[in-house]
Amino acid sequence: MSASYCVVGGGISGLVAAYRLRVAAGPDASITLFDPADRLGGVLRTERIGGQPMDVGAEAFVARRPEVPALLAELGLANRQIGTTGARPLIYSQGKLHPLPAGTLQGIPAQPSAVAGLVDEATIAWMHGEPNRPFSWRPGADPSVAELVGDRFGEQVITRSVEPLLAGVYAGNAATIGVRSAAPTLAVALDRGARNLTEAVRDAAPPPVTGSVFGAVDGGYRVLIDELVRRAGAQWQQVTVEGLHRGARGWELVDDEGARHHADAVVLAVPAPRLARLVAEVAPRSAAAAGRIAVASTALVALGLPGGTPLPQQSGVLVASGERLRSKAVTLTSRKWGQRGSVELVRLSFGRFGDNLARSVGDEELLTWAAEDLATLFGVRTEPVDYHVQRWIDAMPQYGPGHGALVAELRSGLPPTIAVAGGYLDGIGVPACVSAATRAVASLVTTRVAR
Repeated sequence: MSASYCVVGGGISGLVAAYRLRVAAGPDASITLFDPADRLGGVLRTERIGGQPMDVGAEAFVARRPEVPALLAELGLANRQIGTTGARPLIYSQGKLHPLPAGTLQGIPAQPSAVAGLVDEATIAWMHGEPNRPFSWRPGADPSVAELVGDRFGEQVITRSVEPLLAGVYAGNAATIGVRSAAPTLAVALDRGARNLTEAVRDAAPPPVTGSVFGAVDGGYRVLIDELVRRAGAQWQQVTVEGLHRGARGWELVDDEGARHHADAVVLAVPAPRLARLVAEVAPRSAAAAGRIAVASTALVALGLPGGTPLPQQSGVLVASGERLRSKAVTLTSRKWGQRGSVELVRLSFGRFGDNLARSVGDEELLTWAAEDLATLFGVRTEPVDYHVQRWIDAMPQYGPGHGALVAELRSGLPPTIAVAGGYLDGIGVPACVSAATRAVASLVTTRVAR
């Protein structure tokens, strides 16, 4: 009898899981995918702005990680991978634009000169003296980035160099992200006995890379999503799974219309808050762990400005904490990836952990804020020819101190025929989601073979 699998969640994690299940289980396996959205892909969403495809969720992946390039090649899409133009971002701090410091690790400088001009002279002096101050580190420790870096390098390094990057990546801040999640190589250097933070950052900083650090998909992530859907051959049920129960053989899923669906094994590729509710009955320890993973919501305004709008030759702007701008990051998409067509594409991101902005602020107000921020940053007051507002509710997990141990506890509490995938597990970003989904399917296939 052929196997039956259910995948709950149609984002990149769920789609990779469905595709991996098809490859592993073969054409006769029954694979059902549940997602109530109007389209599959989750936070990978491509819209047409000014006639051009534009990603309005995640827009890039770290090219030096192997997962996405390997997946694209596997799907016959290697020729669709593109790199950046090489344009660099800026930081907006103290009401001014500054170059993004070079030679940092997630904004943590390897030497004081990296942040000269961005922080004051007292902070530079404090950083110079850091190697001479007493320092202790317990191997395996995972303090928040703010606790470690703020103490050793000063608060201005946090607010003006580190948090702009953390807000852009996680929609969080240095207090909500643990060192092992934000900078795992730094934690390794400290575990190995670095005598101070300065030495640890220098040891952990990646070597210079040739080529583009980031990659994207020509035509938008929709190209990848469509191919995964085609290859997976899953039956898409456009409903919400409300319950997960043990059946006489395997599992029984109950959707919001009351229908019941059988599965020998299940991949749950949903955000942590939903996971906590789904597995409360069958895996209470995992549910409790998932419930401790905090999430943030964001809103994005995508604009198509007239061609020739005078924007700088930079990839975008990251905004320091405490500034009067409403946005936390601006991506000059046409500068970052190269201009196509006759419009200048721009993305402005709003919302950080702890605020309710993505839920409470209307589209018109977000568009007004976007216009005001573009005027403040670049003196641009041009009316857009097209726009799109996108909200991502509870979509940005916060990797707090001790996150790795929390995820290990979550996974260990699951029955062997239930696996999890998603961006809240092993790192934010598409490569980590691909990796987690591949791991989830491997665990299910191994369990079935063992049985």
